Amino acid sequence: MTVGPLRNRIRIENRQRILPLDGRRVRGLVGRIMGILGLKGKEISVVLTDDEGIREINRLYLNRDRATNVISFALNEGEFSGLNPEVLGDIVVSVETAARDAASCGAPWEDELAFLLIHGLLHLLGYDHEGKNRAAAARMREEERRVFAALRGYNPPSRT
Repeated sequence: MTVGPLRNRIRIENRQRILPLDGRRVRGLVGRIMGILGLKGKEISVVLTDDEGIREINRLYLNRDRATNVISFALNEGEFSGLNPEVLGDIVVSVETAARDAASCGAPWEDELAFLLIHGLLHLLGYDHEGKNRAAAARMREEERRVFAALRGYNPPSRT
């Protein structure tokens, strides 16, 4: 029996009405990012929401009562992480915040979405920028820039 190439499974759920989105295009974007990262046979879900939706998720699961741009929930961490290593986890993006951030720096909103998906996916792979380890944060920023440049053909705008 011959087995074909391992395909990534990408689930997109659009819970927002701020901007019209084509789920197939978002799925294709996530697939290209995963390809740049060399991921094969993995599963991921992406939820696109508004500020109210991401604020609720942030409050319920992270005890932060505020909207944010992206949240990742890795399934390869914790006590039961080895049960299904092909499932990377979930990424939640506030389309509303992404559009606002893109407008504030004069970038196309689709590039901001791409950057946030890269950022979220790197978190699912274990990258971290929130701890005290500056070297780890620098590695994550460098990988974000590398993947974005491979995807879009130019470096993303500098971020603070």
